[in-house]
Amino acid sequence: MGWLSSTKLNSMDDLLVDQLQDLYDAEQRLVQALPKMADAASDQGLKDAFRSHLRETQNQVTRLEQAFQDLGKSAKAKTCEAMKGLVAEGQEAIDAQGDPSIKDAALIAAAQRVEHYEIAAYGTARTFARRLHKNRVAQLLEQTLAEEKNADQKLTQLAESGINQEAATA
Repeated sequence: MGWLSSTKLNSMDDLLVDQLQDLYDAEQRLVQALPKMADAASDQGLKDAFRSHLRETQNQVTRLEQAFQDLGKSAKAKTCEAMKGLVAEGQEAIDAQGDPSIKDAALIAAAQRVEHYEIAAYGTARTFARRLHKNRVAQLLEQTLAEEKNADQKLTQLAESGINQEAATA
């Protein structure tokens, strides 16, 4: 089943809730994946970044639950096929054999794909919430969006500060 293939959308409110359900599933998948990524990393800074983002992701799940509550809806996940695929690709990096620095570079690549997806998804949901004058929901989503952008920047810094160089000379 594809994105939105069986969802009934009669209003922007419906669309916002649909997006939140997708994000709720995505974040729950990441709560499961991030510890595996941390364990698979060899660089201590990368391990620490994954563990730190796990704590943020757990808070993001709570924030989404608050957004549902603010909208008068129960928190419900809808399978996020995109995140399901991104996590599967991340699992390939986790399972990979070979030089540890190259594996770390692969883990960063997988994690940045996730971050870029989340940046797009949270930005869209935040814009919908603003359009609907759901200011508290928009603020919650904006907070998470800022964290996702920061996580992406941290991953870039880790890659550029040495991991990619080590991988290139491996």
